[in-house]
Amino acid sequence: MKLFSAYKICLLMAFLSFGLMHAQTEKIRLFKLQDVQLTESPFRKAMLTDLHYMKELEPDRLLAPFLKEAGLDPKAENYPNWENTGLDGHIAGHYLTALAQMFASTGDQEALDRLKYMLDELKKVQEANGNGYIGGVPGSKELWKEIANGQIDAGSFSLNDRWVPLYNIHKTYAGLRDAYEIAGLEQAKEMLIDFTDWMIEETKNLSKEQIQEMLKSEHGGLNEVFADVARITGDRKYLDLAYNFSQKALLKPMEDKKDILNGMHANTQIPKVIGFETISEVDGNKDYHDAATYFWNNVVNERTVAIGGNSVREHFNPADDFSSMINSVQGPETCNTYNMLKLTEKLFEAHPEEKYSAYYEKALYNHILSSQHPDTGGFVYFTPMRPEHYRVYSQPETSFWCCVGSGMENHGKYNEFIYAHTNEDLYVNLFIPSILTWKDKNLRLIQQTNFPEEQSTSLTLKLEKPQQLNLMLRYPSWVNRGEYRVLVNGKPVDFKNEAGSYVSVKRRWKNADKVEIKLPMHISSEALPDGSDYNALEYGPIVLGAKTGEKDLKGLYADASRGGHIPEGKKIPLSETPLFLNKTSQDISQFVQKADDSKLQFSASEILYPAKFKKLEFVPFYKIHDSRYVIYLPVETPESLAKIEKKGREEEVKEQKLEVLTIDKVAPGEQQPESDHFIKSENSNIGVNQDRHWRDASGWFSYELKNNNHEAEKVRITYFGLDSDRKFRIYVNDILIAEENLDGSKGYTFFTEDYMLPKEVMAENSEKLTVRFEAMEGFRTAGIYGVRLMKKE
Repeated sequence: MKLFSAYKICLLMAFLSFGLMHAQTEKIRLFKLQDVQLTESPFRKAMLTDLHYMKELEPDRLLAPFLKEAGLDPKAENYPNWENTGLDGHIAGHYLTALAQMFASTGDQEALDRLKYMLDELKKVQEANGNGYIGGVPGSKELWKEIANGQIDAGSFSLNDRWVPLYNIHKTYAGLRDAYEIAGLEQAKEMLIDFTDWMIEETKNLSKEQIQEMLKSEHGGLNEVFADVARITGDRKYLDLAYNFSQKALLKPMEDKKDILNGMHANTQIPKVIGFETISEVDGNKDYHDAATYFWNNVVNERTVAIGGNSVREHFNPADDFSSMINSVQGPETCNTYNMLKLTEKLFEAHPEEKYSAYYEKALYNHILSSQHPDTGGFVYFTPMRPEHYRVYSQPETSFWCCVGSGMENHGKYNEFIYAHTNEDLYVNLFIPSILTWKDKNLRLIQQTNFPEEQSTSLTLKLEKPQQLNLMLRYPSWVNRGEYRVLVNGKPVDFKNEAGSYVSVKRRWKNADKVEIKLPMHISSEALPDGSDYNALEYGPIVLGAKTGEKDLKGLYADASRGGHIPEGKKIPLSETPLFLNKTSQDISQFVQKADDSKLQFSASEILYPAKFKKLEFVPFYKIHDSRYVIYLPVETPESLAKIEKKGREEEVKEQKLEVLTIDKVAPGEQQPESDHFIKSENSNIGVNQDRHWRDASGWFSYELKNNNHEAEKVRITYFGLDSDRKFRIYVNDILIAEENLDGSKGYTFFTEDYMLPKEVMAENSEKLTVRFEAMEGFRTAGIYGVRLMKKE
């Protein structure tokens, strides 16, 4: 008995040590969504538009994949698009989170009712599975049996030939956590713990090395959720699981402050890093926190454009070369910024520095707010930085991409970061009209502003009785030195702070005290992070853009096709887009004029070139929709312009000719292009060479290309000249079209080869052509850098 009692005491001490680790120091916290109510503003409008979009979705169709996998009869059919082509069920997890947020933020009863219904149905699924599992991954039972037995075949975007199943179930884990932590539903907590116990059981016989092998496949933020379960329960076994699911291949370089991000799939990495910081919160792990901080600094300072987004075609472009950002129509992905904001919140809570609020504000106004159609509520996947291109919007019945799931969440939590607190400090981070209710202090704070239309905000305190409080007021880095002012009840407050800090106003406050903050804004320009000559205009933190036309907005509202999220309308040749022609040494911002004191409209007629663009009107980018637009434009001198125009014309003619002749194309080694073309493979690898992605195989891999008008004449393949000892065959629709033997003789360059389609393939008149690369025995295929289906010239 004494031994047993001693054991219980040890367990208790361990639990207290684990659970109270961070109670030693006072920690800053964001307020709950329920505590902050948005008042009239573009953000409140976006939130309510999002709520309407969410109500257009049918829960039973989102639940169908889960019921099917549990052997139950679904009440409706799956939605199309990603929801019935391999990523079945991923949107439902996002939907749980979004419903919880909407209920907390707006008090909407239907959102709560839908959330409870979803949980009840998923509980039936969990009970039918009988082991705690909840998932809509096709072929779940067979898949997880293989994994449990150590049969692991992990690719970057596949696991045992399924489309990122770990990423998929992470959404369900996160949805259950949020249904409990945000909406307060105990049922969700029980389901979450049982689901996590299933993962412990699933992986109990796997070595740490086998789990790391499995984590080569995109897996979302599983380490984050498992750390949250440890925090919720106080049970160390879940923290151990979180550590096991933290990918060392990313963690170690980040701990060592080594930049390995070029070419990596961006949104695969960011959730892992959120997990690193979550583990640091729970367990006080400084190395994990340092890794997360280094990652954030690298991405924000070296890889982020003016709107706060990052990545080209979903991947981190080279930090010293943003040319692809300008050339590609697949610019910053909304999911990336969604996750970067989550990471920013966590890092701010660890160290409340103004730089985190500055990035959050930039990304919130310029990327997140702009990523929703203000009328239809449709969500944006890619936001092109290419001049004179456009965005595509989702539709409730057709579109179920990752950025639809995160999009539903984005617009339901605009109230999350406006304020933060310790026991004695109240931080004001963002200038958004809102009402804060701080129950522990019997305090209400009302923020009234029309920012950014006006350059100030006011805070009114409502108190039952006077109390001591330290207001921490953000002094934004975009306010010029000496221009930021704080007044309390009309009297100026003295402070010594510089821009990029928080001004402390500590006093005994009484009811109806009013604080006014003056926030003068100015026009500035921001170059691309690589220092190239492309610049964007900003007014304070607000990125400006200009509409350039509404022609050929192909697929503006997405259909259910796998590539429907990509804006594939005509690309305007860069030689025909506007530029800033600067004949002086002054910054271009000196030539931009505000059109009207009461409106955010700006003219740059003095420096816009050619003349037909001089009347372009620059406005906040988040106000631009259903149109082509410009954000970044090159800054040229008369001398540089002449050279560029000549070179640009030659390159654009070549590029236009190629695009006209291209029927369909694949970028091997890149997640979405490959999944959109139904990648299949065996013993295949991917990598990056000179910032270009490739795929090869000692077995084989294949893609399905569209040939809708039966115009295909040949396949064009891009290789690297130093690939040697590569022997392989190329098939189209199982018909051999070529045998290749690359010997490295082409040298250090990329080159293309054309392969004519044989008559047997042409005679099929097939609308789908499967191109397959198969290694000869004992060899590998070449690295394949590009596949194009071409028509006759």
